Amino acid sequence: MPASLRVSACLATAAAAILLMCPPAPRVAAQPAGLYINSVDLDINPADMDAYMAALKENGAKAVTEPGCREFNIHVKADNPNHVFIYEVYDSAAALEAHRATDHFKKYAATTQKMVAKRDVRAMTSVAFNYKAK
Repeated sequence: MPASLRVSACLATAAAAILLMCPPAPRVAAQPAGLYINSVDLDINPADMDAYMAALKENGAKAVTEPGCREFNIHVKADNPNHVFIYEVYDSAAALEAHRATDHFKKYAATTQKMVAKRDVRAMTSVAFNYKAK
């Protein structure tokens, strides 16, 4: 084998070894800005919490199958298990209104109407989403 080919082969092998030794950088994903956010804080009557969560989980699982709904996240406050925070991401305000017109949302609203002690809804527009993808 000519010397120039041996040097090229050695350099290629060394470069491959260096790349294999480097840990992969975390993948970062981003969603476009300008999405419509529905942020909801709720205080649920303690006696109704289990029934409320069942209804909310059903509504959320069906919501993310709708066109225009990107996320439907349900959280409970760490120091208050009866305080629920819902974070919904839609393509537009019209997509949220379409969600509110579905049978499953109407069922959720009717089922949980008397379970909610306090509700605070905030409409927002996204500026940036930053998260690490798996």
